[in-house]
Amino acid sequence: MATVSSDPAPAKKSRNSRKALKEKNEIVESHHHCCHQSQPRGKKRNPMLEKMKIEKEKTEDLLKEKDEILKKKEEELETKDVEQEKLKTELKKLQKMKEFKPNMSFAFSQSMAQTEEDKKGKKKKTDCVERKRPSTPYILWCKDNWNDVKKENPEADFKETSNILGAKWRTLSVEEKKFYEEKYQVDKEAYLQVITKEKREREAMKLLDDEQKQKTAMELLDQYLHFVQEAEQDNKKKAKKIKDPLKPKHPISAYLIYANERRAALKGENKSVIEVAKMTGEEWKNLSEEQKAPYDQMAKKKKEIYLQEMEGYKITKEEETMSQKKEEEELMKLHKQEALQLLKKKEKTDNIIKKTKEMTKNKKKNEKVDPNKPKKPASSYFLFCKEARKSVLEEHPGINNSTVTAHISLKWKELGEEEKQVYNGKAAELMEAYKKEVEEYNKTKTSS
Repeated sequence: MATVSSDPAPAKKSRNSRKALKEKNEIVESHHHCCHQSQPRGKKRNPMLEKMKIEKEKTEDLLKEKDEILKKKEEELETKDVEQEKLKTELKKLQKMKEFKPNMSFAFSQSMAQTEEDKKGKKKKTDCVERKRPSTPYILWCKDNWNDVKKENPEADFKETSNILGAKWRTLSVEEKKFYEEKYQVDKEAYLQVITKEKREREAMKLLDDEQKQKTAMELLDQYLHFVQEAEQDNKKKAKKIKDPLKPKHPISAYLIYANERRAALKGENKSVIEVAKMTGEEWKNLSEEQKAPYDQMAKKKKEIYLQEMEGYKITKEEETMSQKKEEEELMKLHKQEALQLLKKKEKTDNIIKKTKEMTKNKKKNEKVDPNKPKKPASSYFLFCKEARKSVLEEHPGINNSTVTAHISLKWKELGEEEKQVYNGKAAELMEAYKKEVEEYNKTKTSS
């Protein structure tokens, strides 16, 4: 049954397809005929032809739209190409210009970077014992008695042992707690001293950085303007790398030694450099090992001399870097001293402002100071400053007052106790004389 039903199906399809093709051909022929000749007035139009005309019009409209889009895209690409060419020319100009490198030493930027690193890296601070926060008296007592409680209660976990220790701490007397409280106070004072010192240094360095920034801003501007003028003049010139003249040159190989010898011999034959190079290369290849041996020995000797010179050069370079580091450390010390002095000046000015405000409140501005009243004598440090100022100015001429005071303060710190006692004795004598003068002044004042 399946075989009988399947045979006639393809025959029907082929007949239908032939009929459809005939109809289509007739429609196309009639369409062509209509294009050349006009239709008669009495006959009706074919609906298939009308549909095809509408579709044709639609496709033409779509093609026109696509052409317009393509034109717009081409115009955009052309404009982009022009912009890219402009950017390339600008980039070439910038590449020709050399980089701006100011001839200034930014020593204070390192200090600010260190403070930022200290703020970020809190883990580093905990490594130092002095910077660690002191543990409370209760924690100190827990550390001493933890093992004893653990032995008494081996099955207890961390929470239970801490609860037992808390209960025991409550039962302790004031005398038993006194030892741990005193220890906590000592650790706390040491911790606060370290923190206050660091805080003061940071504030001082901040002040110094602000002042230095104001000074360097104008210098940088002048340097930049000078740089721009030079760049406009030297756009075509390329900056050559400065080589170290003290660095030993790399030794020549055995082939180059042979080539130099042959070049001197072949100069008289009026041959070009390329021909001489080819000849020396071929000759070197044809030489035997025995003939190459003296040149190899010369090359080895030169290499040994070069290595010895390089060792000496490296040692000198290391010494230079070490000396530079020492100089930088000394400069940093001076900068810190200058910064601390600036901070002291600021504190003094703040105190003066406060005092003046109090004076205005209490109406003590118009009070006259007695010229006969004895003045307070100078301290041991100020006596040392008077003597040391001359020597510092001779050693470092043309220095600011702030740097002079920084040098003096460093010298004062480097002095021994015996040397300081001389100035302390002078200061004590002056203080005794001042006290006697004050007593006499007070007596005369009371009598009058």
